[in-house]
Amino acid sequence: MIAAAMALFSTVGASANSKYAGIVIDAKTGKTLYASSADSLRYPASLTKMMTLYMMFEAMDNGRLSKKTRIKVSKNAAAEQPSKLGIRPGQTLSAEQAIYALVTKSANDVSTAVAEHLGGSESGFAKMMTKKARQLGMSRTTFRNAHGLPNSKQKTTARDMARLGLALREHYPNRYHYFSTRSFKYGKARYGNHNRLLGVVKGVDGIKTGYTRASGFNLVSSVRKDGRSIVAVVMGGKSGASRNAQMKKLIARYLPKASRRGGGNLIAAAPSVSRRIALPKTGPIPNFRDANEVRVALAYAQPKKAAAFPIPLDRPVVGKAALIDSLKKQRAVVAPVPRPRLPAKEVPNALGAQTATNQLAEAQIDNVVTSSIGQPSGWVVQIGAAPTREGAEQLLAEAQAKTGGMISTASAFTAVTERKGEQLHRARFAGFDGKSHAWKACKQLKKKGYGCWATEQ
Repeated sequence: MIAAAMALFSTVGASANSKYAGIVIDAKTGKTLYASSADSLRYPASLTKMMTLYMMFEAMDNGRLSKKTRIKVSKNAAAEQPSKLGIRPGQTLSAEQAIYALVTKSANDVSTAVAEHLGGSESGFAKMMTKKARQLGMSRTTFRNAHGLPNSKQKTTARDMARLGLALREHYPNRYHYFSTRSFKYGKARYGNHNRLLGVVKGVDGIKTGYTRASGFNLVSSVRKDGRSIVAVVMGGKSGASRNAQMKKLIARYLPKASRRGGGNLIAAAPSVSRRIALPKTGPIPNFRDANEVRVALAYAQPKKAAAFPIPLDRPVVGKAALIDSLKKQRAVVAPVPRPRLPAKEVPNALGAQTATNQLAEAQIDNVVTSSIGQPSGWVVQIGAAPTREGAEQLLAEAQAKTGGMISTASAFTAVTERKGEQLHRARFAGFDGKSHAWKACKQLKKKGYGCWATEQ
């Protein structure tokens, strides 16, 4: 009874702190075992880096980042306030070194360098972080930077941080081990992990600490012991020691109440660019095309056709039968079988840099798929496709943030298409002032590693 009374007193005392918020979640069932101001807005401080790391892990799974990828530190990144590694502008470190630096040293300069590498700018990356938070169900979290240094608009809740902790464990079990790193050597220096519960409290395997004057002392802990598993959050501690003491008490009190049953998998995986269908940097254009584009290709493929350039359709075309009917009505006379098989020299070069063989392949009726309704007209640039609209939108947001220039002011949109019974969402930019403008935009994208092609619709 005395022990229970002391535990209750400590919990009440912590919650009396106006900055305090806490929560304990059973990681197998999702049940909330304890909550105090768990949905009240708080400053995340360096807990922010949990999302920065989530985005890095996603990029590694997508193939946009590898352990050996070199991340350059800009003047802006090097100028961040401590805690930091102190890397000079122009220097680089590997992505894996960056992960270790974020997990252990909580390096702000590295956080900004990662943000600029993945998002083009820190503000652009912060938008990506916020969008990812929404996809993970973190409904009250807004990010403005990648490190957690003071920003009055960067807010979260204890519950949202618990969700992020669960998501890191569930979505990236093959990379979660980084959070248990006790120390990290960079250059001649060795940096210890700020999480002092590692190796002290049995079962604790991560995750992250955080502190600013406005936030107080924060900690998210993952615990697995005796077949039970929890994620616990303490925010707003008055000191690192009191925060750690509160976390120890929460673990001691609520881990035994967690279930040994349940499969976890509590956080639905967010749409990921890893499932996008990227356009190749070289080679033939993928064969899912708009109806108008196919009409153009077919018109040019007629050897003795003297008709004017096909007039754009005044309404959307859906399906193969509708396309053929529309083509006939527009006097672009094409019989699906047999298809024209012209020597390459007889095909005009009006369709761009693709080879004549690819131009004819693009003209095949079998490659026509349903096109979406109400899409922008004029010249557009496509950078890829994804099986979900969210995936295509994320690809657009990343490209816009990373590329800048005319892409930053272009209108992003998605176009739905269907191929062999599977739906695709094409990621496109519109609002270009003619062909040359669209081609220049495409060149900018290619410099940033995006495969793209420009077309008029």
